Amino acid sequence: MGQSTLQYNLSVGDVFIIKQDANQLITQEIEGTTHEITNTLGGVMEFRVRAENEDTYDLDVLFKDLNLKMISSSQGELLNVSAKDYEENDIQSKIFNSLLNVPVQVTLARTGDILEVNGGDSLVSKMVNASGVKDEYSLNMMKKSLEKEFGSEALSNSYEQFTFLYPNSSVKVGDSWNNEYKGKMQAQNTWTLKEISEVSAAIEGNALVVMEVVEPASTMKLNGTQDSSVATDISTGFARKMTVTGLVEGFTSMSQMGDQEIPTKIKSTIIYELIEN
Repeated sequence: MGQSTLQYNLSVGDVFIIKQDANQLITQEIEGTTHEITNTLGGVMEFRVRAENEDTYDLDVLFKDLNLKMISSSQGELLNVSAKDYEENDIQSKIFNSLLNVPVQVTLARTGDILEVNGGDSLVSKMVNASGVKDEYSLNMMKKSLEKEFGSEALSNSYEQFTFLYPNSSVKVGDSWNNEYKGKMQAQNTWTLKEISEVSAAIEGNALVVMEVVEPASTMKLNGTQDSSVATDISTGFARKMTVTGLVEGFTSMSQMGDQEIPTKIKSTIIYELIEN
């Protein structure tokens, strides 16, 4: 095949349901001892096409389910929450249950670049209110923490890792193009069209990654690489399946340890799968 235009081709009323499974292993060397934290995330997101414009689409994106688990090699289970399992006496359960089925408005370019997100900040407010916490200091701390994951800017950066795949111009098999993701994980991506047929395209990505996570008590600075393998639906542009593997290394400095630099490594795998459209 010759030149092909890879892009999103959506229609008002289209609905796409994406399943996301992520595993992250954080390894830290502290005073000769290896400490591991295993994070597991399972989520289901629904993308609804609300409007089609000349160069963009307006979408509603909703969380249909979200499950989080965090296990420490030294402290055992630190977190285990399922958004669908609402428990009146469990603050974490109430917080995460409140984010289900709340639409966030997204403006998507035909390349998959996310130009604007609205509604993330009100989603955070809804989560904070659901906690039932009354103390103003605790509420502010909770809001700042949740904004890093569910605020509009954070959601934009998160969605873009799945959607922003396509070049601005037509390409043929073997061609490559570049784009970048921003946020707490910044990635300089090179994408290559490996195969194309009438129904699907196979795209591979390689990225240089810089991760900087600044918390009140710690700062994590890491860099490394990320590899992506994508099978997309030619007719709509949505990925049928996308696997992303990454390895970043660097240091974590903790204020309570006098800003001592702790060697830190994060190995991650994320799988996105289209389960319904």
